[in-house]
Amino acid sequence: QVRLVESGGGSVQAGGSLSLSCVASVSGSTASDRVMAWFRQAPGKAREGVAAIRTSSDSPFYGAPAGGRFTIAQDNARRTVYLHMYNLRPGDTAIYYCAAGMGIDSGLLNPDAYTYWGQGTQVTVSS
Repeated sequence: QVRLVESGGGSVQAGGSLSLSCVASVSGSTASDRVMAWFRQAPGKAREGVAAIRTSSDSPFYGAPAGGRFTIAQDNARRTVYLHMYNLRPGDTAIYYCAAGMGIDSGLLNPDAYTYWGQGTQVTVSS
């Protein structure tokens, strides 16, 4: 079992920056090839993949929403994944979710590939 808790959301003006954190609490045995990801969902829109990272290889993957402005990073010792967001735009306004999955070979930015989800944190960007 993996429990995920996000933090760091808030309100910011366009052009500003925010960093989100996701702490994973793991109970029982889990696969070593865990993938952590960030998704976001705006009102009336489908959930979309922002970024993902393999905990074993530290290799990041980015979706179109990242747009070269977001960076995913991890601290395995703290079981924490971060999403650093720069030059935010009003279109980035959404609830941001942290997700965890095991044994994901492909489709790292497909929400259906993930088993565990956090409760989400709101990011609001004003113009």
